[in-house]
Amino acid sequence: MTGLRVTPAREQGRDRLYVSLPNGRSVAWYDRDSGRVSLVSDRHRADVLAALAPYLTDDVTVGPPPVPTSADLARLFLRPDDDLAPNRPGEALQAELDQLPAGHRFRQDPRRAELAAHQLLGGELDRLEAAGWRILHSVPLPGTEHIDHLAIGPAGVLAVHTLQARRLRVRIADPMVRVGRGEPVPRLRLARRRAERAALALTAAVRPVLAVVAAARLDVMPAPPDVRILRDDEVPALTRLGGVLKPADIEALYATARDRRTWLRA
Repeated sequence: MTGLRVTPAREQGRDRLYVSLPNGRSVAWYDRDSGRVSLVSDRHRADVLAALAPYLTDDVTVGPPPVPTSADLARLFLRPDDDLAPNRPGEALQAELDQLPAGHRFRQDPRRAELAAHQLLGGELDRLEAAGWRILHSVPLPGTEHIDHLAIGPAGVLAVHTLQARRLRVRIADPMVRVGRGEPVPRLRLARRRAERAALALTAAVRPVLAVVAAARLDVMPAPPDVRILRDDEVPALTRLGGVLKPADIEALYATARDRRTWLRA
């Protein structure tokens, strides 16, 4: 068999490689942490192992999958091109920078600092998976907008908007946000709009979050009642919040959110 596709993904805090047929149906996955290749059908064994050969370590267990979780089942029936789980933090920004002519790639571009902020914040959010959260990055909305990060966990669904403010003072007076000496921008209005679009797509309550990355000082006057404002180093505190979603609800919403087609309703 030819044409098997290997796609990386992060599932429940584990790094996996999914192997799919040309029609998008998954036939196996390799869990790098446990060193196990789970085969949906044993008749594809030789072809799957050949496709995974560049990634396998010496000690690998091959066999049928364990009892699948709801996330596993959702992933098996999702075409790789429709799966948002492999998206990296700042995926859309990275794509823009990659399209720059070679002579421009090494010039100063403010989008590089913004991308670094997305990556830093995305790393902090990914660490929440150990506490039962599910994280998606760079979720595309119809048009040109993206939700920077979508966090689904015990405290509910959060649409996280990233604000790059390295070594600058940030002043927030709803809905305006001023970074350094720049002009005030209605970023809270943008964060609310993206959360509203996410709520429409997921048919669930979604709270907007403005995450301020690497600011020298943050002044909020007064704190908006509906938008959560936090610094990047305050992300771990989200693990102490709960009482909104149960594990089964988290997995169901995550399975819906990771499907690109869900966001056509946004």
